[in-house]
Amino acid sequence: MNKFFRVLIAGWGAKKLGGGCLSTIVIFIIIYTLLGKCGNDSKAAANNASVKTPVAICNTK
Repeated sequence: MNKFFRVLIAGWGAKKLGGGCLSTIVIFIIIYTLLGKCGNDSKAAANNASVKTPVAICNTK
């Protein structure tokens, strides 16, 4: 996810959920971190889908 949109969404969520100054900052950091984690999963899944790993076949009797 684009960092600009992460900041906007985290700021909006912190404003809605936060009560005071400190809790708003903590909630902003939590939402910002969670949005960053969500973006990494989709990139990792896309990279893993395109990579083909060779398979070794062993014929042992």
